[in-house]
Amino acid sequence: MPPARVFASEKNLENEHQTKEIQATKEPRNPINVLAKQGSLTDRQQESHEVLMKCLTDERRFDNEKSVAAWIVYKALLQWRLFEAEKTNIFDRIVHKIRSSIEKGQDDTRELAYWLTTSSTLLYLLQSTLKFSNTNNAASRRNRSSHATLFGRLVQGMQPSSVGLETSSGYSGMAGIPNDQQMVEAKYPALLFKQHLAAYVEKTYGMIRDKLKKEINPLLNLCIHAPRPTRAKTLRDVTKSIHLTTIAKQQASYVQWQNIVNKLEHTLTFMAENHVPSMITRKLFHQVFSYINVQLFNSLLLRRECCSVSNGEYLKMGLHELEQWCLKADDEATRSPWDELQHIRQAVMFLVSHQKTQKSLDEIAKEICPVLSIPQVYRIGTMFWDDKYGTQGLSPEVINQMRKLMTEDSANMTYPSFLLDVDSRYAKNKILAFFSVSLPNYSQCMFQHSFLSGRCFAILPRR
Repeated sequence: MPPARVFASEKNLENEHQTKEIQATKEPRNPINVLAKQGSLTDRQQESHEVLMKCLTDERRFDNEKSVAAWIVYKALLQWRLFEAEKTNIFDRIVHKIRSSIEKGQDDTRELAYWLTTSSTLLYLLQSTLKFSNTNNAASRRNRSSHATLFGRLVQGMQPSSVGLETSSGYSGMAGIPNDQQMVEAKYPALLFKQHLAAYVEKTYGMIRDKLKKEINPLLNLCIHAPRPTRAKTLRDVTKSIHLTTIAKQQASYVQWQNIVNKLEHTLTFMAENHVPSMITRKLFHQVFSYINVQLFNSLLLRRECCSVSNGEYLKMGLHELEQWCLKADDEATRSPWDELQHIRQAVMFLVSHQKTQKSLDEIAKEICPVLSIPQVYRIGTMFWDDKYGTQGLSPEVINQMRKLMTEDSANMTYPSFLLDVDSRYAKNKILAFFSVSLPNYSQCMFQHSFLSGRCFAILPRR
């Protein structure tokens, strides 16, 4: 059915319904008839809700990289004026469906990525449309357990004008995202719905991130230390052992780091297939690369056997595999996270650098390890040993200089000061900041064909 005919028929149904109501006020009311009509309306409402829930789970299409299911749910709730309702159970049903789908697919990154896109898109649409009175906000503060979440605090505090997206355009006959003068004043159930939705956006994001971390963690343990050669008995065995060790190192490094690259690639593919907003994808990979940086760097500084020249070369070869993946990736979200590996990269650069005894502290701090702290440089410098060329490490003068500096600053340091904290550089407000600018920008003609003529949307009964 063409868009004009769809909405014309809906308008006729509304006019007919209003005419019957006027006539009913002029005629004596039969209690039995009134109850029958109320039962009929309840049945139609229930039927509408059932169809809507089916659309939420079954309409897994994307239009211009935007979630069809999220838009259908949003438009239905808006047209049925449920955001303004004092009491309704549809919000609880939607939240339950999202929660159960996430829990059921917790081991499936593709499934989690779909629900991350759908729930974040719906959350954006609510934020762009709804406004809440001070009374509702006061009530929400009395029951604000969901505000403890990252996305929950953001959504609760964001003002419509801060979204920074175009919201005044209509959708060719459909009520689009209203401007500030057309914002819908929602009741407390809608506010609670938005808070719960924000919590599940954050939860889904965290599940994808933590699942990827869990997959690569055992691989990182295999990448931190080069395989040891077997002890040779004769000179011929020594020569053969050196050759085989070199090959083994290259192969082992390639396999383990390639496995990490494959895990990253799979996650990126699933997020791209489900059109997860690019800023969310970028933030996720930044955090995962930060995790890789922390795990490798801390392991290096806790194990003296890893602070050798040959192990530095081994790690350098492995990090090169990761760098190549970042550079070759088509998605911009995977290019910038390479900078998150600065600590381990500079530590490796120190291990493989030549003529360490001739380096001054200023040269080390500015040229080789500008990101590392004095305690970190001191730790790796005192643990370094050259198992390949037999050269010496840092000069005694440089070691004494660093020891003196650490003694002076010891009052402000906590042991062990040379270790990194997991995601220590990602303050919560920085994780939140991307949300207001990264979600879909719905232009004027978005979804004009697929929604207005779509079977799922067209069959939704009017309340």
